[in-house]
Amino acid sequence: MARFAGKVAIVTGGANGIGAAVAARLAAEGAKVMIADIQEPASTCDSVAFIETDGTSARQVAALVDATVAKWGRIDILVNNAGLGALSETPEMEEELWDKVFAINTKAIYLFCKYAIPVMRAQGGAIINVASISGLGGDYGMGVYNASKGAVINYTRSLALDCARDGIRVNALCPGLIETAMTALTVARPADREAWLGPIPLARMGKPEEMASVIAFLASDDASYMTGSILTADGGITCHTGQPNVPARRKLREQQG
Repeated sequence: MARFAGKVAIVTGGANGIGAAVAARLAAEGAKVMIADIQEPASTCDSVAFIETDGTSARQVAALVDATVAKWGRIDILVNNAGLGALSETPEMEEELWDKVFAINTKAIYLFCKYAIPVMRAQGGAIINVASISGLGGDYGMGVYNASKGAVINYTRSLALDCARDGIRVNALCPGLIETAMTALTVARPADREAWLGPIPLARMGKPEEMASVIAFLASDDASYMTGSILTADGGITCHTGQPNVPARRKLREQQG
């Protein structure tokens, strides 16, 4: 399938994890892909290029957009995937950490949109912002991450309104726990793995390739009537209120007599 033949995409944070899977998926379906990251990807090819880019620097983002246009003549897809997590309760949190998380998780999205949208207006296109289920609710000790991803979600809605007249669709993906190098340590101990996977109805972590499939859908004409949508891909965790599994507990009591 070549859904993206003739299309050009920018993928931020495309060197590893979800971003790397997205870059590979779009390229496999015919797109030319420019990876923007502070780390070098494992490999590039004729259809996948890389420019080291600090997404919080307006100068570097503008240069990346210009280089993409110079190389391939257009931009059709922008995947704002780069992000940073943080664990700290507010009284102990350094101001610098708050600023850093918001710079990477929100300012970088603004900058890539600022410089890419004028180019995309020539023919329309699709922007996908990678948020998180942590932008839909709160987590213990993750206030700055929750706040930044919540900002991404509502910015996506506002951006969708502003871009609709130009034929540019803007949607957000909210992943749950995804199997990447970043999360490997989180679930390394059996007890920790049980704590993280226990609340997930599908009882497993998601794979970067599964997130890439959703993003490829949102970038494609298959999602041509979707804009301002906030999609979750989380194994079902956000469909739960957090209350106990009453039927399971009842069965347990019956078994125990």
